Amino acid sequence: MSNLGDQILSKITDSKDLLTRIGSKIPGFSGYIERQERRTSDQLLRKTIAARFGEHVGRISQLQSDFVNQGELSVLDDIETAVIRLQTFADRIRTASRGYSGVFDAVKIDEEALNKILQYDNTLLETSDQVSKAIDHVQASIGTDGLQASIRNLQAVSQQCIDAFNKRDEIVLI
Repeated sequence: MSNLGDQILSKITDSKDLLTRIGSKIPGFSGYIERQERRTSDQLLRKTIAARFGEHVGRISQLQSDFVNQGELSVLDDIETAVIRLQTFADRIRTASRGYSGVFDAVKIDEEALNKILQYDNTLLETSDQVSKAIDHVQASIGTDGLQASIRNLQAVSQQCIDAFNKRDEIVLI
């Protein structure tokens, strides 16, 4: 089964209207259309990633409320670090460059780079599962001696998301 990025690109490609099909017969125009489809696919994929990480932030916020209700105030600062990192990641993904390469842009992005960005963004989506498991582990560790370790793991996974996003920028600049 193909990844979500490929599925999104396929839906966009399959839904070409008549004008786009005619335009794709014009020399050079089809390359433009294909690049635009990849940009649109990447944008939709990034919105999906941002939404999933927004859900993670919501889950952690609920955990924070649970900690307050249980009098576990000592862990709030540590878990807030993870929330800030994940929210930052979601915001950066949501507002990231979609691989646009206009006539006057300083950085030109070709079709190969757009494919790499789309693949990389799909990899970022897969990090969502790691974050979800880390949150599950924090929930399972409430009231145990392993709570601090599970929160540190959540912080580390959250930082890995930020680090992975920073590498995405390198793809654009290569």
